[in-house]
Amino acid sequence: MNAIASAPERKVHVPLGERAYDILIGPGLIARAGAEIAARLKGRKAAIITDEHVAPLYLDALVQSLEAAGIASATLVLPAGEKTKSFEHLMTACDKVLEVRIERNDYVIALGGGVIGDLSGFAAGIVRRGVRFVQVPTSLLSQVDSSVGGKTGINNRHGKNLIGVFHQPDLVLADTDVLNSLSAREFRAGYAEVAKYGLIDKPDFFAWLEANWQAVFAGGAARIEAIATSCQAKSDVVVADERETGQRALLNLGHTFGHALEAATAYDSSRLVHGEGVSIGMVLAHEFSARMNLASPDDARRVESHLKAVGLPTRMSEIPGVLPPAEVLMDAIAQDKKVKGGKLTFILTRGIGQSFVADDVPASEVLTFLKEKHPQ
Repeated sequence: MNAIASAPERKVHVPLGERAYDILIGPGLIARAGAEIAARLKGRKAAIITDEHVAPLYLDALVQSLEAAGIASATLVLPAGEKTKSFEHLMTACDKVLEVRIERNDYVIALGGGVIGDLSGFAAGIVRRGVRFVQVPTSLLSQVDSSVGGKTGINNRHGKNLIGVFHQPDLVLADTDVLNSLSAREFRAGYAEVAKYGLIDKPDFFAWLEANWQAVFAGGAARIEAIATSCQAKSDVVVADERETGQRALLNLGHTFGHALEAATAYDSSRLVHGEGVSIGMVLAHEFSARMNLASPDDARRVESHLKAVGLPTRMSEIPGVLPPAEVLMDAIAQDKKVKGGKLTFILTRGIGQSFVADDVPASEVLTFLKEKHPQ
């Protein structure tokens, strides 16, 4: 892992041919959003979709930036929270985009965290069979994960992100100044996704995070370095497997367990947010890998130790309230990753930074493991 970069801004290019785009990472990008968009895209009209938490903080600055660049805009403010990823709010977003006559060369701008990004990207992907899309992610989680790669969607009673489309953004503007307004809990939740990239296939990055996480939390060059490294890691995987037919599934490390826990809490953010579910899920994935004699238990303990150090939950027992039985969690896992012949596809590991796709995991083994780890 390289030394901390001193540059105030970084650019990661996602080379996807006609769908290629840049990710800009650094301070003050919302104030420059209009200029950056106008320099790259032809449209001069935008529909901004945001939520009631983000709008009071950053919407005016974004609108003013667009106006200064000659870009007219209309705004839709949706409720905040995971439950906004629904058909009801998707239709509201689509109706707004059509109402303000956004054409194919115009764009939808997502100003918010992962929920707004996923919902807005889905709307942009289906209105007029696809209009341009700009991500302005305002949480650490969305800056390092959901804003990059083109996976969009909404939730359903059967599980998380089960309805959606692939629709790549045309530009991602990750303004690191906005992260200063996040609560400690929100920042920690996003950090789980940063740690994930080290655990997938970058052991040096994970070791760097173990040594530098406090500087990442403090802000400045270390934070920009961590975000840029994470975005580059995701870009590399997306370019190799854009539509998740193979190795892109590695990005789901910890997510199969985590999504099941989110479903089990009915997406109640007072009990569990996505990054917290991923944190617990990554520990479970390493513990399950050790149980299957694929990795050392020491690796699972090391992962848990680091995530605990930054203040993330690492055990199901830390989730407030009563969880449903292990069998219900198993049903959510089966829906998330579909059982084939009694076998599941999981992201497992042979050690720190040695994750792999396992498509022959016995469902019975997973259920037994869940029963052992279940707090009740």
